[in-house]
Amino acid sequence: MKNLPPLKLRTVPGAGDVRVEPAGVRGVDLYHFPWIQDPRGDLTVGEFGRGFPFQPKRYFIVFGVSAGTLRGEHAHKACHQFLICAQGSCTAVVDDGVNAREVILDNPSVGLYMPPMIWGTQHSYSNDAALLVFASDYYDPGDYIRDYGAFQRAVTGSR
Repeated sequence: MKNLPPLKLRTVPGAGDVRVEPAGVRGVDLYHFPWIQDPRGDLTVGEFGRGFPFQPKRYFIVFGVSAGTLRGEHAHKACHQFLICAQGSCTAVVDDGVNAREVILDNPSVGLYMPPMIWGTQHSYSNDAALLVFASDYYDPGDYIRDYGAFQRAVTGSR
């Protein structure tokens, strides 16, 4: 992995307290949503259409992942994804074909935005991890690139 520059925060206009942190991989950002503490239990909130990078059409939750198991290991041609580890923790690797970075997702108020043509892998799930993933499109097996070499060729061809 290349050493990447320090991360800089920016604010999303009109999104209240949402902060966005570039991850140093083309188009990938970390979103920091408000965390509201209350004696009855904590809350974090994000609003689709405000402070969110796309309008989701589906979601899925990855949980019960055995130790040592890799998930993801693909890129999407057109679909955007947004990952939040709602419980526990896992590590996400994002790779644009030039730069790669590992991001530990261990806070339900932090989301990882992955635009199309980013290779994503998730690993090191805690026993109680529940990874919530929002997707911009309905499931389409034709949108997946599942071979890293094919991904690298596609990214190189698009530059």
